[in-house]
Amino acid sequence: MTDPEKPKRPQQVYSLIVEVGRKEGDGLPAKATGAALLCYASGVDEAEAVRETVAILKEADLSPLEVQGLGTLEERLKAGEEIDEGEQELMQRALQENSVIVAEMTPFFD
Repeated sequence: MTDPEKPKRPQQVYSLIVEVGRKEGDGLPAKATGAALLCYASGVDEAEAVRETVAILKEADLSPLEVQGLGTLEERLKAGEEIDEGEQELMQRALQENSVIVAEMTPFFD
């Protein structure tokens, strides 16, 4: 008895804000207490995109503390957000490469 094949769910790109803390070798500015990263990550759902992003950031010697999902491009546009062409190109690249792209890093200072 074989299981019927599940239909393959399409990859989508999710926009995520990831807060990271300090860790030796993290590459953040010396006096920073952490940072916020804007990431575009592909996945069949947001949970997969979050897992992949956290795993990759840990491999890069960063210390993810919290992840906030902003939604897919379609969801963000539907909510009335303006997303420039450059951002949309990065999202498309994340989809094509099935990857995580860190688009912006904002260090935190006390």
